[in-house]
Amino acid sequence: MNEVVHRVSSAKIPITPKTEKSNEYVARPIPHTNHKDLVSDEFWQAIPQFSEVSETTFQDHLWQLKNTVTRYEKLQDMIKDIVSPDIMDDITQGFKKAPMSIRVSPYIFSMINWNSPYDDPIRKQFIPFGSQTLDDHPKLTFDSLGEQRDSPTAGLTHRYADKALFLALDTCPVYCRFCTRSYAVGLDTQVNEKVNFRPNQNRWQEAFAYIASRPELEDIVVSGGDVYQLKASQITEIGETLLAMPNIRRIRFATKGPVVMPQKIITDHEWRDALVRVVEKGRKMHKEVVLHTHFNHPKEITETTKIAMDMLMERGVIVRNQSVLQRGVNDDVATMKLLVKRLSYLNVTPYYVYVHDLVKGVEDLRTSVQTALHIEKHVRGVTAGFNTPTFVVDAPGGGGKRDAHSYEHYDRETGVSVYTSPSVSEGTPYLYFDPMSSLSEEMAKNWLDPATQEVMINDALTQAGF
Repeated sequence: MNEVVHRVSSAKIPITPKTEKSNEYVARPIPHTNHKDLVSDEFWQAIPQFSEVSETTFQDHLWQLKNTVTRYEKLQDMIKDIVSPDIMDDITQGFKKAPMSIRVSPYIFSMINWNSPYDDPIRKQFIPFGSQTLDDHPKLTFDSLGEQRDSPTAGLTHRYADKALFLALDTCPVYCRFCTRSYAVGLDTQVNEKVNFRPNQNRWQEAFAYIASRPELEDIVVSGGDVYQLKASQITEIGETLLAMPNIRRIRFATKGPVVMPQKIITDHEWRDALVRVVEKGRKMHKEVVLHTHFNHPKEITETTKIAMDMLMERGVIVRNQSVLQRGVNDDVATMKLLVKRLSYLNVTPYYVYVHDLVKGVEDLRTSVQTALHIEKHVRGVTAGFNTPTFVVDAPGGGGKRDAHSYEHYDRETGVSVYTSPSVSEGTPYLYFDPMSSLSEEMAKNWLDPATQEVMINDALTQAGF
């Protein structure tokens, strides 16, 4: 039997001296819990026109609807006494270039710090300033995600094998500047003539017939526009029609409503009960029906929000959140950490954070892929994994959602990132372009030359293996 010889190096191995305290528990410092600090005062009374509005009145969804700002003249009248003429003129110029018409609820309007509107993260999302407008990226297209190209019937997008997007209507309780569907949502503007997706029984029936005819479809996102704008009877009709299809297992109702008008969930009992009934019916059928919403900044979450979310929680409605990364709104680590923690506190699951799509007229809000990668690294670990959002790029041209860090190649100098989406189209590259304002001055100028554009794009594709 061979003897096993263990050879030990004669080199000295540093030994960490043992101490009596080495195994003792070290108490962690108590972190801030400011995510629980929600605005609960009568903040809207800082607006002159709302100074006499009681809490009971302000928290009524019908009052919110009646007093929503839908005309520029009404906006002027509301802020003429609280901003300078220069700011008013800047807003006027902003709307001349905007892809979205104006629609802002009193609740959201009152959250804006009108003493410092240029820097306010709420104002930036809904009211444009002409002085902050930047030229669109040269590679921007009207329908950057290619939703219409993947539409077998009007208002229905079928891109992923088992999922479809049903655009039930084309209006919202507010109009966000950064809306990726500015090609369809809201009224025509000076820069956008919209595609029409108004509620229409014939269009709906065509969409339902297609969904029922495709056995691979299991997951339907009902969006628009915004399902907040649907009548209670329409929520019931859509929900029950889809639940009756044997192939459908999951339904997601998408709405910005809880962010901009949580009062509707609290005081519109008919609408809330219709949603709850569809959720409960789905559960009895072993099918999932959930609500998806869209908070972008922790300041958007108030005590009213919590009351509304608690009502849904009590009734078994699951709520998930999808944010859009926006410059000057939530593109820093501290803000995103607070948003994630505050959503979790409300039992709203942070689901996605989108790198801003290439949308016409809002280049000032876009951030780079690198910004998303940096923030994601710092957000990961701040709370439980199931409450940590995935940062994604919705690949222009129809590639669908890709993890931001999953690029095949990313040139931080030119701002070109190349993604692939094997489940959507094997072997097809999809390109995302960082905003030119995030690049060097010389590189930004290069994007203005079509020939140089092609060189930069072809180089990125070659580096990515295409």
